[in-house]
Amino acid sequence: MLLRRSTKQLAGLLVLMVLAGCASGPKPAADRGNTDVRTVADGESAMPADVPPRVLTLYEQAVSSMAAGDTIDAELRLQEFLLQYPGYPGAHVNLAIIFAERGDDQAAENSLTDALIIDPEHPAALNQLGMLLRRQGKFAEAESAYMKAVAASPDYALAHYNLGVLNDLYLQRLDVALEHYERYQELAGEDQQVSKWIVDLKRRISVTQRTANVTE
Repeated sequence: MLLRRSTKQLAGLLVLMVLAGCASGPKPAADRGNTDVRTVADGESAMPADVPPRVLTLYEQAVSSMAAGDTIDAELRLQEFLLQYPGYPGAHVNLAIIFAERGDDQAAENSLTDALIIDPEHPAALNQLGMLLRRQGKFAEAESAYMKAVAASPDYALAHYNLGVLNDLYLQRLDVALEHYERYQELAGEDQQVSKWIVDLKRRISVTQRTANVTE
């Protein structure tokens, strides 16, 4: 019973962390040149059933340290956890987030590779890989990673958000961006900033269509 309660508590904590990341990610339309959602914990996946409570507590403490901004403590706890459970992809994903925040893209990529070796369809790992590739200017590769995340988990809101940003700002596919922003809103709940982006996108699409009609 203790393990079951702890697992539920961990799942709830991870969900709260992801939602907190969503709430802080969007920026006003005039200033969204770097709008990847930054989650303090994006590595949820089913925790192995045989994880003892003390090890589960270690993981919970790592997530809490990430939320508090203490990435050094979080990294140490995640590394200690992985010494005992190296096959848990969520821990590798959260290490990747820590490394990416420090600007260590190679270490982040290595951790994401470890996660995807364990689970090639891990949505959070694919989402984080897309973020990494987008920051490197590899837009086609980033789109591929996001799309794999959506294919693996169609209701994964963060990947839809990042696909919206990618298509809006970098690929200039306004219709596609609108589709993903609206899907993000459906899944994550109403976000005022994203709502403004949707209104702006619809206006831009309308202007483009009117211009095309005039020139025909």
